[in-house]
Amino acid sequence: MRQAGLKKVTMELGNTSPTIIEADGDLDLAVPKCAVGAFYNSGQVCLSVQRIYVHRSLERTFTERFVRATQALKVGDPLDEQVDVGPMIDEREAIRAEEWVNEAIRQGARLLCGGKREGAVLHPTVLTDVTKAMKVVCNEVFAPVVSLIPYDDLEEALTMADDTEYGLQAAIFTRDLKKAFRAIKRLNFGGVMVNETSAFRVDHMPYGGNRRSGIGREGVRYAIEEMTNIKMVVFNLA
Repeated sequence: MRQAGLKKVTMELGNTSPTIIEADGDLDLAVPKCAVGAFYNSGQVCLSVQRIYVHRSLERTFTERFVRATQALKVGDPLDEQVDVGPMIDEREAIRAEEWVNEAIRQGARLLCGGKREGAVLHPTVLTDVTKAMKVVCNEVFAPVVSLIPYDDLEEALTMADDTEYGLQAAIFTRDLKKAFRAIKRLNFGGVMVNETSAFRVDHMPYGGNRRSGIGREGVRYAIEEMTNIKMVVFNLA
């Protein structure tokens, strides 16, 4: 912004995207959406699902199903139409993400699947037993890495999801409208998705973040508004 000078700027600056799976959430819907949301484009998406908060009553079932869905993803050459997860932008970034994963494991995290790197390809990685101080949780990992975190009640999940300096998009899976609106009001994010993941986006919606996730909104109508200067004109006809 200092370099841009005195002009309008819109910035999208990343996220540590949380998705909450409530006790009444539809796992048939949530599991495949979370697997895609975490690993498409090799996790190199500012909206990529990074933190999944799972109600403790669903922890075992969701974890088993999510790990199976992750392991079913085909990893390899992105020119192969059957491949789901290809290489990261370069090997340096894959090494950096691998180091974050290994650091988390040394600090007590448990690797459920993935963690293997082949050049610039990092296999889809699922961690649990993480803490909020680990880089894979508090920083934007921007890689095919996701952490599963159990919770006991919705307020706890909302507190953990909102405990971040970022605020681009968040999500909740629930059949209860009251819970959905509670999350919408409680979470300080530019967008809150219900029965979708934080990775959901269409180009015409007012997309953008709060806090350190940026300023301004994208989407045709909203981008025009962001970049428009209002000119006020006054006629005194007396």
